[in-house]
Amino acid sequence: MVDTATDVAILHAIMEVAVDAMVVSDQTGKILRANAAAARMFQFDLTEMLGQSVNMLMPEALGMLHDGFMAHHIKTGEKRIIDIGRDVEGQRKDGSVFPLHLSVGHSQVEGTRIFIGILHDLTNRKATEEALARSQRLDAIGKMTGGIAHDFNNLLTVIVGNLELLEMRGADEHQMPLIKDALESAEMGADLTTRLMVFARRSNLKPVRSDLRELCAKTLTLLKRTIGATYRIKTDFAAELDMVMIDPVQLQSALMNLALNARDAMGAGGELLVSIANVTIDDSYMAQETDIQPGNYVRLSVSDDGAGMSLEAQRRAFEPFFTTKAENGGTGLGLAMVYGFVRQSGGHVTLYSELGLGSSFGLYFPAVEHETEADGVYPKAVKRQEPPRGNGETILIVEDNERVRKLSIERIRDLGFATLHAENGDRAYEMLKAGADVDLVFSDLVMPGTLNGYDLAAKIAAEFPKLKVLLTSGYASDVITGDLAHDIHFDILHKPYRQSELAQRLQALLAGSADG
Repeated sequence: MVDTATDVAILHAIMEVAVDAMVVSDQTGKILRANAAAARMFQFDLTEMLGQSVNMLMPEALGMLHDGFMAHHIKTGEKRIIDIGRDVEGQRKDGSVFPLHLSVGHSQVEGTRIFIGILHDLTNRKATEEALARSQRLDAIGKMTGGIAHDFNNLLTVIVGNLELLEMRGADEHQMPLIKDALESAEMGADLTTRLMVFARRSNLKPVRSDLRELCAKTLTLLKRTIGATYRIKTDFAAELDMVMIDPVQLQSALMNLALNARDAMGAGGELLVSIANVTIDDSYMAQETDIQPGNYVRLSVSDDGAGMSLEAQRRAFEPFFTTKAENGGTGLGLAMVYGFVRQSGGHVTLYSELGLGSSFGLYFPAVEHETEADGVYPKAVKRQEPPRGNGETILIVEDNERVRKLSIERIRDLGFATLHAENGDRAYEMLKAGADVDLVFSDLVMPGTLNGYDLAAKIAAEFPKLKVLLTSGYASDVITGDLAHDIHFDILHKPYRQSELAQRLQALLAGSADG
């Protein structure tokens, strides 16, 4: 027979090794016990939780209702959440609200009613579901669009054919201009359906083995003649680049669309950067950020320093007929075509934008596998090296986007570092002034508030000269953040980045600090 001490030890072990958060409370809602996973989830120390009301883990609106729910259950026995799993919202110590799944059970110990809550953080699942829903929505729109375009082409065939017959059968001089206008309009309709078919991924691509540098260089030569002298075009093409299988004509069209969109966003003048580089997506973090399968890709980035896009515009940017330039004659098909072409080519498109600072589009094309010169056989995959690990140093993560902040915390902890975090530069500066013990600050470049990433880095350089700083940005280059720049140079890690890149940058900076 197991004694009481053994029972307690087993219970303690179960709670400590549990992956999900566990919280035990009495019928008044006072927290009796909680495990380490619960403390991590809600960002409290265990000592801060014990003896407090479970309402501290809920948004205010839900917390106000909780006591009534519990009193009603105790009085009537009605189960609204007891013994039933439910998706709810939790609130962390910093006030941020996040989705979680809550299962509550109850029991009695020595005549005292207790409740056991098991909680699972749904943040990553919700983000994945949103990405999947967005992809499915675009796929559904694509299927519908393809069907409409097909039927519309049949109608246009009849219209064009009859107009040509009228023209051939001797229309008079008054009828010919009308027939000519009608034929030109029908041809414009045919061009429209062609672009819709590209979005629907039903166009007939003619992919060939291509070097993106050559294709982009030719397209940019044409662009420089048409885009205007007030717009500067810069290029950053990697010296070593894999080949890709793409349709050169569609690639040229996609680059022209992105460049002309950038010109419109920049107004009277600005700078456009076109960069090309090999990218290897070989860890779950980067695949999660880009929503594409791991593998080798060639990334074509087009970045501008224009007006930027709102969150709603970013969410709908690739939908056909959605446009923010309706008054200027925009059709809303340019980005839809780019999306359809890249997806039909087996790749993916990413978009990063900030209002007032510009936008950056990333086009990922699968790299063509190299063949060995000797036998034409594909080389064996190289074993991926494990990234260098930290020794418990503390990294202060500064990021205003809650999802990105949570992901950054996970990534850096996985590399063997301890973490602190702040939602903006102002809060990070307050923490440092208050004496936070930090070895390195890892900060986003563009954030709301008084201090952006550059400003925070400049203050750290002036007031905490021994503290290292690594900045990160979703833009392809700081060409779009020139207005933020300071005289001091700071390292910038561009999003999305691989776990190995993050590890190497952190280790290099910390090693430099250790060397004095």
